[in-house]
Amino acid sequence: MVRIGNDWDELLKNEWEQPYYKALRSFLIEEYRNGTVYPAADDIFNALRLTAYKDVKVVILGQDPYHEPGQAEGLAFSVPAGVPLPPSLVNIYKELEDDLGIAPSESGSLRPWAEQGVLLLNTVLTVRAHEAASHKDRGWEVLTDRIIELLAARKSPMVFILWGAKAIAKKELIERSAEAAAPAAGARSMRHLIITAPHPSPLSAYRGFFGGRYFSRCNYFLQDNGMAPIDWNLAANLEK
Repeated sequence: MVRIGNDWDELLKNEWEQPYYKALRSFLIEEYRNGTVYPAADDIFNALRLTAYKDVKVVILGQDPYHEPGQAEGLAFSVPAGVPLPPSLVNIYKELEDDLGIAPSESGSLRPWAEQGVLLLNTVLTVRAHEAASHKDRGWEVLTDRIIELLAARKSPMVFILWGAKAIAKKELIERSAEAAAPAAGARSMRHLIITAPHPSPLSAYRGFFGGRYFSRCNYFLQDNGMAPIDWNLAANLEK
């Protein structure tokens, strides 16, 4: 039984007994026992622990965790303080500075965002060391799709930021889940904001990621819907 420690426990309690999750759990036990897997087992569900369902304002969707030593901490795009910034995060910080004038943080920890209601969710929550996407199609996508469905079905508005083709592929799931929860409104008039763009990795960032103004657009939407904006200034928050 997985213990998150907030309202996700009730929402996901049936998932842990499903055949797909039992098979995933058996696979993970062997992977952690016989090799190096990231993040540490205790950190797998950090995104859910730090951002309760009721508190989610923004979802930033990643792919799978960083696969080099010391990087993955259970939050999409985030690395622990003191770890060199991965290239994708460097580009996210560049866009943040261009958008809101916030100087890049020296720390790669995005925990202050998570604590304000930004769910930093990867679609796959574990990875074998040095082997990107090595835990793809093992069952994590079933669980994270369920998490996305639950969020999209929520009545209160939120922002979904989908960077890269794999994340953008979840747009239909978000729209379908929102429409099922409020069929009279329909997906085209849905209450959530979905922002899509190329992935921030160096391979694709210059194909349309830069200039997307994701952070200001997100805050305008939150404020228009009566919610407090996200303070995206990581350096200031980490000093508190």
